[in-house]
Amino acid sequence: MQTSAVDIAWRPTCDFAALQLRAKLLAATREFFAFRSVLEVETPLLAPTTGTDPQLAFFETHYDCGLEQRTLYLQTSPEFAMKRLLAAGSGSIYQIGKAFRNGEVGRFHNPEFTLLEWYRVGFDLPQLMVEVAQLFDCWFAPYRPLLPTQTISYSEVFKRHTGLDALCFDFETYAAYAVAQQLADAVRLCGHEHSVWLDFLFSHQVQPHLGSKHLEMVYAYPACQASLARLNPQDARVAERVELFLQGVELGNGFFELTDAQEQEQRFENEQQLRQQKNLPSATKDLKFLAALQSGLPSCAGIAIGLDRVLMLLSENKSIDDVLSFSQNRI
Repeated sequence: MQTSAVDIAWRPTCDFAALQLRAKLLAATREFFAFRSVLEVETPLLAPTTGTDPQLAFFETHYDCGLEQRTLYLQTSPEFAMKRLLAAGSGSIYQIGKAFRNGEVGRFHNPEFTLLEWYRVGFDLPQLMVEVAQLFDCWFAPYRPLLPTQTISYSEVFKRHTGLDALCFDFETYAAYAVAQQLADAVRLCGHEHSVWLDFLFSHQVQPHLGSKHLEMVYAYPACQASLARLNPQDARVAERVELFLQGVELGNGFFELTDAQEQEQRFENEQQLRQQKNLPSATKDLKFLAALQSGLPSCAGIAIGLDRVLMLLSENKSIDDVLSFSQNRI
């Protein structure tokens, strides 16, 4: 009997060793947070709004129940809902769940992925970074221990690998560097947008060198890439944001969380304008999230980590498909 493509396509993407490793990782994660009395929560995957970040594309669907019809969105992150819990007095919380991002392809991406996100009330960013390092030790020690975690500021690592000042944008200098490095497309793609230049150059020139045998944390991001982080009160040019890298792969993004509702609303409006300028689908700012900030979000630090990527590196696989039961091309 001849084997058809359909006969092959029904099978799982990964092997059962990967499924077993995933189960062990999830169990270890839950034990890690239970020991620290951090509460596990669940929040909705469907919501009437989604993030306004122009870097993220979202999935939308339509709810139809008799007289009630409305557009809903699959969440790119549980962040806004979790912060509403924090504002209501939940205390420190974490969540392991699905997140969805449209248009992402490649061996490190799947449009549906598993995210670990947690918030520690009363923590600043350095305290959160210590806990992140402890969690990675918990994950990797039984299989292949990592060298001690390293930390470095964004400005320092950017200067080391490009020679450029990440905090002071000069188009001519950046463009000359890109041409010299045979990255001429950067001029066309990035234009005069500092943040876009940083994303482009960091991904091409810096990220591949990060975390060869250790977890590397890059902190103090330029203010133009603050996202949902507070600006540093001593130096408003930088935001209290950290990203995690291992073997050149970005694994997580964390903040000393912004609690100012007025500033957050202004950032949403700026992102909406960028979406309009780039002809991207419009995104409505989340008024319930802003109301939660207005009521009082406790001082906290939080981070989101892509667990599928962690599993990929832990199992020494080359593609995220190798740790998913059914990747996008098998559903």
